[in-house]
Amino acid sequence: MALVEQQATDAAGRPRTAPAAPADDGEGLRMGTSRAGAFFAAIWLVYLTDPLSAAWREPSLPLRWLGVVSLAAFAVLFAGSFAVWRGQRSRGGMPAAAVVWAVLGLEVVLLALAAPAARDHVLVGLLYIAVSAAMMLPLRPAAGVLAALLVITVLLPRAVPGWASADDLVSELVLASVAAYGISQVLMRNAQLALAREQLVELAVTTERERLARDVHDILGHSLTVITVKAELTGRLLESVEPAPALDRARAEVADLEQLARGALADVRATAAGTRQVSLAGELAAARRALDAAGIEADLPTSVDVVPAELRELSAWVLREGVTNVVRHSGARRCVVRLSSEGVEVGDDGRGPTGGGCGTGLAGLQARAAAVGARLEVGASPSGGFRLRVTTAGRGRG
Repeated sequence: MALVEQQATDAAGRPRTAPAAPADDGEGLRMGTSRAGAFFAAIWLVYLTDPLSAAWREPSLPLRWLGVVSLAAFAVLFAGSFAVWRGQRSRGGMPAAAVVWAVLGLEVVLLALAAPAARDHVLVGLLYIAVSAAMMLPLRPAAGVLAALLVITVLLPRAVPGWASADDLVSELVLASVAAYGISQVLMRNAQLALAREQLVELAVTTERERLARDVHDILGHSLTVITVKAELTGRLLESVEPAPALDRARAEVADLEQLARGALADVRATAAGTRQVSLAGELAAARRALDAAGIEADLPTSVDVVPAELRELSAWVLREGVTNVVRHSGARRCVVRLSSEGVEVGDDGRGPTGGGCGTGLAGLQARAAAVGARLEVGASPSGGFRLRVTTAGRGRG
């Protein structure tokens, strides 16, 4: 397991250690489960023993217990949140920014409550806040948190009487943050690679199904077409022959043969066409994977039962096109999909309509919608982004 760690000694002779988040250990192993993340986070909480010892030596009993309890709560909060967030990162997701900021703020409050008992030893806790911010926030906010922690580390000991200088902690904060950010990117890339592998497998299966459909349609379909034509021709030839009991039986058998050939040909065509159809449930699952991989919060329905059967294929195409546009072009943080008995709607909070007109994908959707009497609508979403909707509302009205 990789760990970036430095030790130094400040003016008071205290050890300073900069823990960083552990990296993946094991190829193909899905890291980031809550249990594994909590275990790895708990290992590095051993460096909180320094402020805990200082708090335990506090003569004032109320301050002593306030310090010990606050540091214990800080340890539990760090380990639990780190485990959950690391799991999300390893799956290619991004924790909600509001939750991350709330947890970081609570950690700061807990360190502040422990400070009267632990005194300058409590500054070790800033390392854990730096690691959490670097792992769970985008680069710019994480850099802002690091800058604030560096200012606190340098100025607070100079402002509080009796606190020793903690300047040696500055380099450790920087190194721990850089290492944690790097590891978060490794987790994200691993998740993206895993998703890419899944998509390649799905693409290979789809390609093979389409090849098989073409072969079935072209080869077997052609043969059945010839059989049908020849059976029909044979029937016509038999009609020109004088009636006889054997000929009547032959005509009946040829007619049955023609019907069987026509039925088999229809089945082959239906089977070949069916392999190229899309599934609304399958597109929902694919949309969730694509949005998670792009770091976009996905608000998706859990069931497709509300959509009538005759609209599900069209809704699947709309969902595929809408989510593809959100991932590629929107710059959104959140995507919302709504299904109803009248159709489907895909909206985001990204850049919104650009006024560039309909692309090829939207033009194709418009044709599909018109074929079933539905209406394609594009425009701004309520959250300011782009909205794509196909609906049958008002169908048949002038």
